[in-house]
Amino acid sequence: MDFKKYIFLFLLLWSFNALSSREMTSVAKDTSIRWMSWKEAIEANKSVPKKIMIDLFTEWCGWCKRMDATTFVDPSIVDYVNKNFYAVKFDAEQKDSIIYNDHTFHFLPDGRRGVHELAYALLDGKLGYPTLVYLTPTMERIMISPGFKQVDMLIKEMKFAYDDSYLTTTWEEYQKK
Repeated sequence: MDFKKYIFLFLLLWSFNALSSREMTSVAKDTSIRWMSWKEAIEANKSVPKKIMIDLFTEWCGWCKRMDATTFVDPSIVDYVNKNFYAVKFDAEQKDSIIYNDHTFHFLPDGRRGVHELAYALLDGKLGYPTLVYLTPTMERIMISPGFKQVDMLIKEMKFAYDDSYLTTTWEEYQKK
């Protein structure tokens, strides 16, 4: 073999190895849900409309932490969320104001710990954590879903929202299927 053939073989093997590394990196990126802020999801939704799944949590919530450590890391959940929703992680007690639709939502220091006005509005004032809220791309609420979810229940719930089943049946009827 002459020198040019060695160089060609070396470059071919090197580029194959580089491609494999990039593929492995892109697979690694999909091992977790791509959480966004409220603002990021709203901006992304303007250019590519998608349904939005909001995880309302607090720092002190044990069931929120358990859902993060179990349900939200399951590969089937990660895959389904990343393909079908903009996923928003929203601390219901965050102090930062949020401007949406020409209205500024603030933190309200009332009560024991306080609450963010946007969380209060999304939950119709029925505060409990964790709670998932699903929205259409036009920001209409599909459903409020309080409580810890195991993988099988969350998959079913996400399909109910994503497949537009909520337009023809209630969540209670859908669960019986």
